[in-house]
Amino acid sequence: MRIHWPRRVFAQVLTAQLAITTGVMVLATGLFLAPLSHALDDQAMRRALAIAETAAADPDLARNLRTTAPAVHGPVQSTAERIRRSTGALYIVVMDTRGVRWSHTNVAEIGQHVSTDPSRTLAGQEVRQIDTGTLGRSARAKVPLRDGGGRIIGAVSVGIAYDSVHGLLLRAIPGLLRYAGAALAAGVLAAVVVARSLRRRTHGVATADISALLDEREAMLHGIREGVVAFDRRGRIRLVNDEAGRLLGLDADPAGRALDEVLPPGRTTDVLAGRVAGSDLLAISGGRVLVANRVPTRDGGAVVTLRDRTELELLGRELDSTQGLLDALRAQDHEHANQLHTVRGLLELGRYDMAVEFVAEVASAHRASAEQIAERVHDPLLSALLVGKAAIAAERGVSLRMSPNTLLPDAVVDPRDLVTVLGNLIDNALDATAECPRTEPFVEVELRAEGTTAVLRISDTGPGVPPEKREQIFAEGWSTKSATVVSRGRGIGLALVRRLSERYGGMARVTARAGGGAVFTVVLPEALAPDHLAADRLLPALPPPPDDGATRRPPSRHPTSTPNDGAMRRLPVCQLTATGESP
Repeated sequence: MRIHWPRRVFAQVLTAQLAITTGVMVLATGLFLAPLSHALDDQAMRRALAIAETAAADPDLARNLRTTAPAVHGPVQSTAERIRRSTGALYIVVMDTRGVRWSHTNVAEIGQHVSTDPSRTLAGQEVRQIDTGTLGRSARAKVPLRDGGGRIIGAVSVGIAYDSVHGLLLRAIPGLLRYAGAALAAGVLAAVVVARSLRRRTHGVATADISALLDEREAMLHGIREGVVAFDRRGRIRLVNDEAGRLLGLDADPAGRALDEVLPPGRTTDVLAGRVAGSDLLAISGGRVLVANRVPTRDGGAVVTLRDRTELELLGRELDSTQGLLDALRAQDHEHANQLHTVRGLLELGRYDMAVEFVAEVASAHRASAEQIAERVHDPLLSALLVGKAAIAAERGVSLRMSPNTLLPDAVVDPRDLVTVLGNLIDNALDATAECPRTEPFVEVELRAEGTTAVLRISDTGPGVPPEKREQIFAEGWSTKSATVVSRGRGIGLALVRRLSERYGGMARVTARAGGGAVFTVVLPEALAPDHLAADRLLPALPPPPDDGATRRPPSRHPTSTPNDGAMRRLPVCQLTATGESP
């Protein structure tokens, strides 16, 4: 019948523990009994040697060996038997130099030659051995017998029955087995405890199933498109899947290392380490927007999941821009309706010249604004962004201005990065300006090239940024907006701006605007191609805005104006926090 190896882990551990414990106890018992038997044999041979030396030291025995003949009742036999009975030896044999016995337990052997070679003993050596003679197996010792002058005249051989030594060994075995049984029982009990503990931990799963689960876990962790980072109780990285390594920019396997050794200081490191409480926490790594969630484990560690929300964030911003454009178009629709009503009234009144002049002025004003942006910003993506932001600003009652120093050639290496930086800065400026309305709120945009370096400067008339918060506003998740606004994805725009500027080797900073407000400056080295330097020439400064004194001109004819200019002028002016330093 074939014995099957158990499949479950706890049964395998119990079986293995029992086999190991039994084998160890058998080996230990054998290793203990082997030297014990040797020690008992040596002890018996030493005892036989002591008896032989005592008998050989008797002067009467040497004298009688020289003066008498071997006989059953002779003095040598009598002395040997007396010593044998008093010491409990198996036999005491006295022989002469010819090897003839003068004494023996079996009197029939007296006068006969010994069965073993006595030459070594007669040569003066002591002999100890376990051997088999005429009386059976025994532990024997042989010593030379000397006369008063020290001359060897014979030998004395003493034997102790080996059966008596073996009996001592057999009497010791039960005690040894009791100790071995107790040790085996303790080992079995420990094996049962360990097996039950493993059964609880593994839920009774078989070894093959555990291997399959591990393989499935590895495949799942490295196959999902969500980052997973596991930490032990000391905060060291235990596991990083492929997606997490990509999102965090980890080149080598960081397993076994502390998080602070792998990632630079910042909000991302704090979120992963659990130093920031909350769920769905936003973090930025390498220009990517991540959503992190940290879940503690039973052993004191934690598992952090990372979701890439960069594309979703960009889509959300595009939807916000689209919504802003729709709102602006809706407002312009009302404005154009009013302008059409004006044209209709002029036609009905018969003032055809004034109607033509009015239509020409309105059309030229809108065309001039787009042309001015296109003349100063040659990249189509950036100019389109500015035109759209101008419409959104007008809807919010804020004037979006172009600085006279603006000139950016069509040589941008990656326009999408500049779109991200410029869009975030304008949105931030519009939010700040709208929250702190003034008589004439505006946002001024300046884009210029310094060699291959692009310089972006956005000024606003908002409340400004206090000096103690000018570094804090660039941190992920930090925002001056309300908690509701932040929960919708705010608090990462300026962090993205700084990360992009640092990626280019530049910088992003905020200062105070003279007269109130803030100035954000971003420097992006190597953002422009070098071949534009000889192709482009400086354009003259933008002309000042036309005089708005004519009462017949509607306030909406200029793209930086708003239909509600009068309403904006009636809003209260908020308290400015700027220190008055120039941008």
